[in-house]
Amino acid sequence: MDPKQKTEDVFAGFCPRFKSFATEAIHVGQEPEQWKSMAVVPPISLSTTFKQHAPGNHAGFEYSRSGNPTRNCLETAVAALDGAKYSLALASGLAATVTITHMLKSGDGIVCMDDVYGGTNRYFQRIATELGLQVAFADCTKPELVKAALKPNTKLVWIETPTNPTMKVVDIRACSDLIHEHNKDIVVVVDNTFMSAYFQRPLALGADICMYSATKYMNGHSDVVMGLVSTNREDLNERLRFLQNALGGVPSPFDCFLVNRGLKTLHLRMERHFKNAMGAAKFLEADPRVERVIFPGLPSHPQHEVMKKQCTGCPGMITFYIKGNLEHASTFLSNLKIFAIAESLGGYESLAEHPAIMTHASVPEKERCLLGISDTLIRLSVGLEDEADIIEDLRQALAAAHPTKN
Repeated sequence: MDPKQKTEDVFAGFCPRFKSFATEAIHVGQEPEQWKSMAVVPPISLSTTFKQHAPGNHAGFEYSRSGNPTRNCLETAVAALDGAKYSLALASGLAATVTITHMLKSGDGIVCMDDVYGGTNRYFQRIATELGLQVAFADCTKPELVKAALKPNTKLVWIETPTNPTMKVVDIRACSDLIHEHNKDIVVVVDNTFMSAYFQRPLALGADICMYSATKYMNGHSDVVMGLVSTNREDLNERLRFLQNALGGVPSPFDCFLVNRGLKTLHLRMERHFKNAMGAAKFLEADPRVERVIFPGLPSHPQHEVMKKQCTGCPGMITFYIKGNLEHASTFLSNLKIFAIAESLGGYESLAEHPAIMTHASVPEKERCLLGISDTLIRLSVGLEDEADIIEDLRQALAAAHPTKN
């Protein structure tokens, strides 16, 4: 089979890819004409302060926390890729979460998807509640549970899709419509970290804010910690822009340069992640040593049709349950050779982790149990290596964990 045809097959049934995505990733916000040097690659502007023509009469920049030329290039590019009017860069994904949450005041309510990144769960449960915010968790894949969770004081609904780590998929359009019909002033936030701008545009599906841990796919090289926030609403942009400056959780110009560079290959990387993950997921699903595979690209996923309806493809994230117990999971992980045992995801390299012990250890054990984050749950971030080598690594690690099972 022609390799190009094989790549196209995994996209069958998904939404058409966003028009001119690669062109915009490469060119928007990067215009050489904005620099006297006409540099094709935006320079790294390290200056913390900027000379003014006269008091209060500046050339667009005053102090690097409140605005930076390199950060501007990145924010302009991200806005284009999200189909947004505005985008802001923050120091980390959690800095983005904190900045968004600071739009609320004591007594306001938040409804959060029950299965989310462990750091998000920790922030809402152990910090936001200490600030007087009321946080409720609900399975947003079930509209009746979202509706029941909405209260008169609900001001923000936090959706993550697919979820981390159990890969639930939320119908963003249905959820956003339900919430806005209940109260048009409730802000719907979608954590789009797992999908990247290439595979999903939450703002086009009714969300008010799209956010990322850009540390993952948007940068794609495991060398930057950053958060991104996009919106089409002028009022939200003004409030978030004020908080970006007032709270001060901004990224460095060098990190902005790196993420801006990473965006240039986002479309290429995501297509390869999808192809490799589909091959790995099919292998795992057919292996007798695996209890269950959760990958939205497979027809066996409970929300496979939702995924196809709102996304242009799937990322390289796979969750699966290995047969046995914690010892089997640990043996599997310890015997991987290409996959590194490490937290984070979305880089060019393949990573594997044990959520219950690693990324989601801060989630209370009772909640982990209810969510299905068990001792045998393993999360994979499938990288850009050769597909055959990825599958062989999984095969030999499973054989080490279950030496007698064929």
